[in-house]
Amino acid sequence: MTLRHSLRLIPALALCLLAVACSDPAPAPSPSPSPATPVVNDEVAVIETDFGKIKIKFYPEVAPRHVEHFKKLAREGFYNGLAFHRIAPENLIQGGDPTTRGNDRSKWGLGEPGQPTVPAEFSQRSFLRGIVGAARRGDSVNSATSQFFICLAPHPEWNGRYTVFGDVVEGLNVVELISKAPRDEANDQPRQKVVMRRVYLEKI
Repeated sequence: MTLRHSLRLIPALALCLLAVACSDPAPAPSPSPSPATPVVNDEVAVIETDFGKIKIKFYPEVAPRHVEHFKKLAREGFYNGLAFHRIAPENLIQGGDPTTRGNDRSKWGLGEPGQPTVPAEFSQRSFLRGIVGAARRGDSVNSATSQFFICLAPHPEWNGRYTVFGDVVEGLNVVELISKAPRDEANDQPRQKVVMRRVYLEKI
């Protein structure tokens, strides 16, 4: 996923995540139909970092494909050792790119060829503080892969344009600490790698 080229987050909040908002909007996919049976939502994601733990509850009722995709990757250990490669103080943090397993920073945010994509699942949920959203390539609405971002401020301009699939229920202070780590202002990369030591699912 080309975050470096299409998801520039700072300083102008005309960030790459907002490439769609700054251009003619692509046709929005239809919202996912409501399931006929109650959705089981008995797990949270736990992200362990050197700054502390972040716990995320899921919204399978509005983004079932994104939730299941994230869970699948977590079960496989995909996120273990990946980094948060974009940080914006008191704004958001972004991670989940497999290229961050290495140290070639010029590749961070670009994703890897052949990653499975997840179709957009837009909903009425707003991008508020603590919301977890799916990153993607600019205005290609169905290009989400493994990358995600966590908001530290409201972003109403993203409502209905990006997929919300979770919310931080514990460790928002950890997200804040990560967002304030020293960074390279030219590309919003933290100067010292912020690693997800372990990402797993926990029963609630």
